Amino acid sequence: QVQLVESGGGLVQPGGSLRLSCAASGSIFSIYTMGWYRQAPGKQRELVARINSGGSTNYADSVKGRFTISRGNARTTVYLQMNSLKPEDTAVYYCQYIMSSGIRYWGQGIQVTVSS
Repeated sequence: QVQLVESGGGLVQPGGSLRLSCAASGSIFSIYTMGWYRQAPGKQRELVARINSGGSTNYADSVKGRFTISRGNARTTVYLQMNSLKPEDTAVYYCQYIMSSGIRYWGQGIQVTVSS
């Protein structure tokens, strides 16, 4: 079993920055992809950014140039650096790990609110 725990969310003013972290614990074997998703009220969950085992990344168009996904040295932690935050970035953010077996794990979600 794998547990994912997000941290780093909160309230920030427009134009500000936050850094989200997702730490994994438990029976961690080959992680294929690590990603961040978000879900705003009344909207579907959407992909924000992801990074695969080779280090390739992709981003939603709405966050390109503002958000950066990265991994920790042990490659069991994933980060999301969010700069130039906008009110429309307000959402619950979830991390997801996909193992090479295809099993997917989700974090519990963390609130990010961008407001003045």
